[in-house]
Amino acid sequence: MPSGRGTHCRTGRCLYPFRLAFHAKDATTTVVQRIGLYGGSFNPVHLGHLLVAQAAREELGLTRLLFIPAAQSPFKPGVELAAAADRVGLLRLALAGQCDCVVDTQEIERGGVSFSIDTVRNCRRLFPQAELFYLIGADHVAQLPQWREAEELGRLAEFVVIPRPGQAPTSAPAPFRTRQLSGFPIAVSASQLRERVRAGLPIDFLTPATVAEAIRNKRLYL
Repeated sequence: MPSGRGTHCRTGRCLYPFRLAFHAKDATTTVVQRIGLYGGSFNPVHLGHLLVAQAAREELGLTRLLFIPAAQSPFKPGVELAAAADRVGLLRLALAGQCDCVVDTQEIERGGVSFSIDTVRNCRRLFPQAELFYLIGADHVAQLPQWREAEELGRLAEFVVIPRPGQAPTSAPAPFRTRQLSGFPIAVSASQLRERVRAGLPIDFLTPATVAEAIRNKRLYL
């Protein structure tokens, strides 16, 4: 478990800088953390991911937002991923200076298929008093009852639905608690970035300049 000393915000390595709760000057007052969990392949991270993060931090009043890159998404078994170290490195470039955003590598460290229940259980263990908000794409909401150990998953976190452009709000059945993000729906995807890279087209303005430069220099997604 990280010590929490030093945040190294310029590199996006702000791992768990606060523990269970903030304590105000008045020792009788405890402010519970509100922690967002944002999982995905991030293959690569792009502007859509960052706008979701901005909306979540503002609308949910998050203390911290954890970006949790998957070792292997159960939803994309056939998609070839860039090396985990490269995906993590690109995330850290994208989040440099954002000290309320954390790159959390727990799923990569576990390896294998990344299941949400394992991640949420671990976060609940690390932050037993926190409110947990799990960000989920609108296209996955209908399948939530079929997710691994869905009953427990629904009890451990509130699910926050990421909007799609032009798509009506959607909610999940009990025991899942869901709410909708309002902003900022944008039609950009990691697969579009990969296709543009393979076609020799620029990806500037679709991802931070530092990420686009690193992809070019490392010759990723060719």
